[in-house]
Amino acid sequence: MTSIAKLFDGYIVNKSNENVYLSDEKYKGKVFGLYFSAHWCPPCRGFTPMLIEFYKNHGKEKNFEIIFISSDRDEKAFNEYFKEMPWLTLRYSERKKKEELGKRFHITGIPTLMLLDGDSGDVICKDARDNIQHRDTRGDFFPWKS
Repeated sequence: MTSIAKLFDGYIVNKSNENVYLSDEKYKGKVFGLYFSAHWCPPCRGFTPMLIEFYKNHGKEKNFEIIFISSDRDEKAFNEYFKEMPWLTLRYSERKKKEELGKRFHITGIPTLMLLDGDSGDVICKDARDNIQHRDTRGDFFPWKS
């Protein structure tokens, strides 16, 4: 099992709320973005469309996948926000896992996009948001090793 799979106890869910097993061969060698965000957060609402555009333009080419980790206040807001996103997510009901991930990666504010090596679980970049918004909008230097 890859480190990213271990981090999420083996699986997360897709847009259809179906389990996605992160130990699947297609996820080997990927860079994973953990996207901590919420519907109620204005900076998040501003960054999410930029991230969607970046993902659509570069996800395949850069072997990049995103997992949304919601800080929404309720499941209705989560569902409304997640329907805009083309990637994977931690189930909203997994509040304990969300807290555990936030502590593990020292998440102190949102939006936060950090990049991990999916195989090793090592942090590649702690602030990918800044790169996408300002420093490297075309992703020329992705995955922006810290």
